[in-house]
Amino acid sequence: MSRPCNLHVLSELSPSARADLLKRTESDLTPFIEKVVPIIEAVRLEGDRALARYARELDKAAVPVDAIQASEAEFDAAFKAVEPEVIRAIEYAVGNIRRFHEEQKPEPMWLKEIRPGAFAGDRWHPIPSVALYVPRGKGAFPSVTMMTSVPAVVAGVPEVSILTPPTPEGTADAATLVAARIAGVSTVYKTGGAQAVAAAAYGTETVRKAVKILGPGSPWVVAAKRLLAGVIDPGTPAGPSESIVFADETADGRMAALDLLIEAEHGPDSSAYLVTHVAAVAEAAMAALPGWWARMPELRVGFSQTVLRGPHGGIVLTGSLEESYAFVNDYAPEHLEVLSTDPFRHLGRFTNAAEVLMGPHTPITFGNFVLGPNCVLPTSGWARTFGPLAVTDFMKRSSVGYVTEPAYAELAHHAGVLARYEGFSAHANAVSEIRDGLLAEMKERGR
Repeated sequence: MSRPCNLHVLSELSPSARADLLKRTESDLTPFIEKVVPIIEAVRLEGDRALARYARELDKAAVPVDAIQASEAEFDAAFKAVEPEVIRAIEYAVGNIRRFHEEQKPEPMWLKEIRPGAFAGDRWHPIPSVALYVPRGKGAFPSVTMMTSVPAVVAGVPEVSILTPPTPEGTADAATLVAARIAGVSTVYKTGGAQAVAAAAYGTETVRKAVKILGPGSPWVVAAKRLLAGVIDPGTPAGPSESIVFADETADGRMAALDLLIEAEHGPDSSAYLVTHVAAVAEAAMAALPGWWARMPELRVGFSQTVLRGPHGGIVLTGSLEESYAFVNDYAPEHLEVLSTDPFRHLGRFTNAAEVLMGPHTPITFGNFVLGPNCVLPTSGWARTFGPLAVTDFMKRSSVGYVTEPAYAELAHHAGVLARYEGFSAHANAVSEIRDGLLAEMKERGR
């Protein structure tokens, strides 16, 4: 009888085979970049006409050039179309997300005395504009709308817009519109894919040009962001979903299998692993998968089976806890779930993970929807250097310095030494006896 998913026994893998497990579907964007170039150029030259054409050709949706932006009537209709229970859940989630990001928001300015009479600090401002990408290809994602919109509003960004692929009917997804309005965003454009990134970068007759674009997307979106990085800030590198469920000897293998499917069901380009050093946990998880699939619709079963039986998913059986820790850190997952009755025992060993959800009562589902921390996370190993989307991603920081008269001489001496050593004469002159004379004249005039 064949296994329901891959079983990778780490000790039996060659170094190259182990390295293959760390790859993601977007590791090589070359074929996407080649196809994205003409799309970007068309949007740059044709504006709304290109967006309408690509909606027709790629999204199979009729979106006239004068209807690219969602109207107030569409927003109102969305609230009638979405079930009241779903609206209440969105309101609940927005409340938690807002509270988290308000706590995360830095003070407008701080200033500390670095030396007696010499002060330095930071000053924070919102960026002037941002475009938020909300995917729709494999389902509706009001969660992404909430996770991107709320911190933008909390940060105080003056111009916030959402880009999302149109439905076959030529409208925006109803739940996305509901989430946008509840979060405080009223501008939604019905365009997706590489053409949406290009529209945000260059602007069109309808779409306002933005200085930054944030939000997860397909390899097409990631490729467009990479190509347009010199035109628009591409923000956190967020691509197809990925996760690791780490399980120790206290974990229930059936629960591990249940949670392994969370990110695997996003789409065939997702990546998902259960990592454990306990053979019994691996066996129990393997045995439980068919039963959990029986409770899922065919579409999501197909997605998750493609992932768990393909090159980017399955169960990784390690030889020890140390090997499990090492694999997780090498992988640097977007989502890391720690299944253990004592998850804090392991927390300090994980250094590369964008999100760590701990214990049997904290499934990835909570992080994706309602807990509060942002679910827009770096993928493809970028968790080594990037963190989750945060309110500070919608802000810019300026350094502030202020030196008083009594503190000036000491700083001037040391700065002058370094300036002369590095050969910068203007730097040195600015803190030399020349300035001393000018300061003395100012002081004399002020008497």
